[in-house]
Amino acid sequence: MEAGAGSLKSGGKTVGGGLQTGLAAFALLLGWSALSPAHALQITDDRGVTVTLAQTPQRIVSVLPSLTESVCALAQCHRLIGVDRYSNYPASVRRLPVLGGGLDPNIEAIVALKPDVVLLSVSSRASERLEALGIKAVALEPKNHADVRRVLKTLGALLAVPDSTGAERVWREIDASVSASAQSLPPQAKHTRVYFEVNRGPFAASEASFIGETLTRLGVKNIVPAELGPFPRLNPEFVVRANPDLIMVGNSSMQGMLAYPGWAGLKAVREKRVCVFNRDESDVLVRPGPRMAEAARIMAKCIVDKAG
Repeated sequence: MEAGAGSLKSGGKTVGGGLQTGLAAFALLLGWSALSPAHALQITDDRGVTVTLAQTPQRIVSVLPSLTESVCALAQCHRLIGVDRYSNYPASVRRLPVLGGGLDPNIEAIVALKPDVVLLSVSSRASERLEALGIKAVALEPKNHADVRRVLKTLGALLAVPDSTGAERVWREIDASVSASAQSLPPQAKHTRVYFEVNRGPFAASEASFIGETLTRLGVKNIVPAELGPFPRLNPEFVVRANPDLIMVGNSSMQGMLAYPGWAGLKAVREKRVCVFNRDESDVLVRPGPRMAEAARIMAKCIVDKAG
């Protein structure tokens, strides 16, 4: 637009003999602008797929709880029109249509809502089916702290939220709160050897997971090394040999854990150094997103109460 205006004037005066030509060029420019998509944007998701949208999406379906919470942390909850059955925070999303599970959501119900975009995990089986029906799908799956920051930034770009008030602000708050939780621990709690069970199996959170990264920042030692992968399924004997000082586990896994061979003799079990998290706490702990700050506080309290 500025270039068009510049062709009409020079030094504040109309260039002699060029006014009609300039106006014609200006009209052509306006005509081209009217035909081009307004606010078109491109997002490359975690599949490596570049998704092009004609404009900033206003009707959003999210079928991954961490993405639902991230959209809301960016103050864009009002754009959500449907979620998966596990998205339960903040409370306002519980009033939205429930569209099945995250891995295999109800495609027909999603299409009926006419979303501008669907947010889902890379492992979801729904993306190709949705795209075949003309529905835009963006797959984002944070697995560690750096991923959480990156996904927040990607969502901020998708939703046209400035960094100053959006993704970077949210990340700074997460980062500062995790650091504050680490500083709250007494010296004697540092280097406590911790085992964190995320689900029956046993499936553990290793040093490579976002949970493991938080434990490392808190200054404790995770008994499950990074080379086993973020959430490995362990032989129960592995934990018996490691004999952790402290165990963190969700309430749904506790009964199964006690049945593992040899676990009754674990130091943490004998000395009652086991933190059993309720369902709400477990939701916070296992979701890589804006509530990682709260997760750090929950873990820090466990460490102080049981190992401090």
